[in-house]
Amino acid sequence: MSEDYDLVIRARSAVTPEGERPAAVAVRDGRIAAVAEYAAPLRARSDVELDGAEVLLPGLVDSHVHVNEPGRTDWEGFASATRAAAAGGVTTIVDMPLNSIPPTTTAAGLAAKRSAAEGQVSVDVGFWGGAVPENTAPGGVAELKKLHDQGVYGFKSFLSPSGVDEFGHLTAAEFRSAAEAIGTFGGLLIVHAEDPGVLDAAPDAAGRDYASFLASRPDEAEHDAIALVIETARATGTRSHILHLSSATALPMIRRAKDDGVPITVETCPHYLTIAAEQVPAGATQFKCCPPIRGAANRDALWQALGEGLIDCIVSDHSPSTPDLKDLATGDFGTAWGGVSGLQVGFSAVWTEAQRRGFALGDVVRWMAAAPARIAGTAGKGRIAVGSDADFAVVAPAAESTVDARTLQHKNPLSAYDGALLRGVVRATWLRGTPVDPDAPRGRLLTRG
Repeated sequence: MSEDYDLVIRARSAVTPEGERPAAVAVRDGRIAAVAEYAAPLRARSDVELDGAEVLLPGLVDSHVHVNEPGRTDWEGFASATRAAAAGGVTTIVDMPLNSIPPTTTAAGLAAKRSAAEGQVSVDVGFWGGAVPENTAPGGVAELKKLHDQGVYGFKSFLSPSGVDEFGHLTAAEFRSAAEAIGTFGGLLIVHAEDPGVLDAAPDAAGRDYASFLASRPDEAEHDAIALVIETARATGTRSHILHLSSATALPMIRRAKDDGVPITVETCPHYLTIAAEQVPAGATQFKCCPPIRGAANRDALWQALGEGLIDCIVSDHSPSTPDLKDLATGDFGTAWGGVSGLQVGFSAVWTEAQRRGFALGDVVRWMAAAPARIAGTAGKGRIAVGSDADFAVVAPAAESTVDARTLQHKNPLSAYDGALLRGVVRATWLRGTPVDPDAPRGRLLTRG
């Protein structure tokens, strides 16, 4: 093969859809033009050979990130979030529609979001829309179609209060209306599934004891809400995605639904897979998130479901805030903001635990790159294959590092992983065939399709 390319990356180990193998990956015009044998005679303007301890992965895809800009940019912003993504091997994120002001529930909200992001993103960024009471009522449904036509990847809804007043949750009837409307144009409905009635009946969280918070968000809340998601997807045929699954009690009915052909997919998050409730220290509100981190046996069941393909993907649910909102001085789990900040360290956290459980890098790539790209519909992402974008993460899978929250690229130095010794160091990130340079952001704003 003597064709000229812009770039060839040669890796003793590359994770491709066909498996992990030596490869020479050729790039032209920002896309992968060839995947050949390691020593193939490919001519390029730049020929890069990776260290023998490094593995070439496709750039990871994180389809669940709360950037919060505009409106709450002191929590996180596009510049800091995308720098953190790149440092963690993530080359594509899809931004959640809430915690920013305005939320992405109207075409005007989407325009504000895109305007805020323009020119400051180090990786590629897509956007979810939101399904809220205002745009699921008969007079507002046209706004959902408008957002779809303008390229959002789908619509997020809450079945319980979201935590911010400007993004309301849907009743069961409103959720059914949203599913019916979104199904008419082939859209995707993604769901924060906790049942508000179960949450209202549970004891209130208070104080420094994590067990009190865990009791306030029982498994039944997820179980009952997921049952509604499945029932609605079965009745309407609308593609539906269950966000941040934490409770393993829902797995049997998810299995039955998938076996029946109900169009549902499921994600979980690094913190549910790598941390157990028994390990959360008193007052450590950096571990608070909704739904909550549950016990070690539950964590084991989530890993088993991943191995079986019942859970489709792993995404960060990066949901940061300023330290004062975490009530660190009191450590009160009842009043602290809920959200784990983990965008930059997600890969290393998952790989550390996955390797310990006997999984391979190819499994992690499937869960954290190919599957989220497929579910969200970020075309050309998540695979080292001809025609895909030349987005890569160069990792040293055996290297270890200790997380120091103060050195992470996140805007606020607060992380549930602070002090953790993790395996798998990201040494370089490439976007469309060019190394990511946070001082010269080259990310693009993506639209569905």
